[in-house]
Amino acid sequence: MTATETVQATHGDLDAVDLTDPRTFVPPGPGDLHDLWQRFRTERPVHHHRPTAGRPGFWALTRYADVLAVYKDNDRFTSERGNVLATLLQGGDSAAGKMLAVTDGSRHRAIRNLMLRSFSPRALHHVVEQVRTRTRDLLAQVLDRDGFDYAEAIAEHIPMGTICDLMAVPPQDRQPLLDWNKQVLSADSSDGTAEDAWLARNEILLYFSDLARSRRRTPGDDVISALATGEIDGRPLTEEEIVLNCYSLIIGGDESSRMASIGAVLGFLEHPGQWRAFKAGEVGVDSATEEVLRWTTPAMHFGRRALVDVEIGGRTIPAGDVVTLWNSSANFDESVFADPRRYDLGRTPNKHVTFGFGPHFCLGAFLGREELKALLAALRDLVAAVESRGPARRVYSNFLYGYSSLPVAFTAA
Repeated sequence: MTATETVQATHGDLDAVDLTDPRTFVPPGPGDLHDLWQRFRTERPVHHHRPTAGRPGFWALTRYADVLAVYKDNDRFTSERGNVLATLLQGGDSAAGKMLAVTDGSRHRAIRNLMLRSFSPRALHHVVEQVRTRTRDLLAQVLDRDGFDYAEAIAEHIPMGTICDLMAVPPQDRQPLLDWNKQVLSADSSDGTAEDAWLARNEILLYFSDLARSRRRTPGDDVISALATGEIDGRPLTEEEIVLNCYSLIIGGDESSRMASIGAVLGFLEHPGQWRAFKAGEVGVDSATEEVLRWTTPAMHFGRRALVDVEIGGRTIPAGDVVTLWNSSANFDESVFADPRRYDLGRTPNKHVTFGFGPHFCLGAFLGREELKALLAALRDLVAAVESRGPARRVYSNFLYGYSSLPVAFTAA
């Protein structure tokens, strides 16, 4: 049986694959996801997904070149009617035109420029130093234990601590924010409900509403204060705009970095040769960081809506249709990445789309990279051996790919 025949036997009819269902992306699922994406790239690179459970059909792009082209095209595609399946298939996002991620054009540029002041490498210098210190302190607490859950003991605290430092969130409020975050985009199992996610989202919005009012009265040098005191065209942002952008920051700043961090350690467990090469200094922290980001691809997809009829890959996408861009396939496209299924910490070039591309390129990309660099450098310096202490548990989501639990043991260097 050829490789193609094996994939076909594993996955059957591509029309039967439901990309809206989290069960597609967790074991047992429809088999190996890399095989599934390879088949889409080969047979249906511009795939029209059937309607499901009262929700409309949509397009799924899986080739790197097509995904990149749509990310760059802010003229024929919009983010203002949602940018993930959950909102796109509901017909829109209530935050459109107010929150950076779902705002286009001149308003998007203005909000982005306002927030960029808090995200420049110079402005983040102190935050990055805190990341490095926090990471080493957390690792020092677990060295030589017989076993611990890396996701709970380490990964949950680095990105949340970092984004909360950036926003000057009081320490006592950080754990509740983490708990709400985990309910919004993913869950540890299928037990979570849409109502749980809705309630958690509202808790986050209410929290930042109070904080925004406080920062307007007594601003500091944090990003919430920058939003609360900033102006666009001579007018201050509304409270709703401030709160929604705070919400976007806390969601984006925590979930993806947490998944990448857990994936980095799992990658070392599954590829011990790469761990040895990294420990020996044969591979640098910078290239290792980029490969972890490609390999883990925490945000599996983003989406747009076509503003006009657009031809992609020989198929016409009608105006008004939803188009999803599958990073989890594009980052393993064999036409761009040599031997893409190989975990290669020395891979170069490595032009992954983990942070997106174009006008909506992730605002926190620099900070996300610095968090991973801090983790990898600390692991290399402080840890002699990484051992598994049980199976990893996958998050339940059609948007996030990663793990909510990773039992391990670290031997001190």
